[in-house]
Amino acid sequence: MHLFYDSIDHDSAQRIEQLTRLIYELRENRKALLARHQVEDEAELLAAIRAGRLAEHPAYDDYLGLHAVRDLRENLRAELAESLKEANR
Repeated sequence: MHLFYDSIDHDSAQRIEQLTRLIYELRENRKALLARHQVEDEAELLAAIRAGRLAEHPAYDDYLGLHAVRDLRENLRAELAESLKEANR
């Protein structure tokens, strides 16, 4: 593992690495969902759906998925912050 983990116990280092990997994957999934509809963010996706530029399905399902991804990322980031704080005690 990277030198960053040298002062952290093995189990904590593995947990931190898992969390960062998952956060990264969620970020990339968000990018892919937005790219599928050629929009920059959730608000633009919803506006395109409302204006009829995108079909409601699957665009609205993706819109809901983007919110789920965002919420999960926020929760994982909070968990990561707590894990880092505990590991550095």
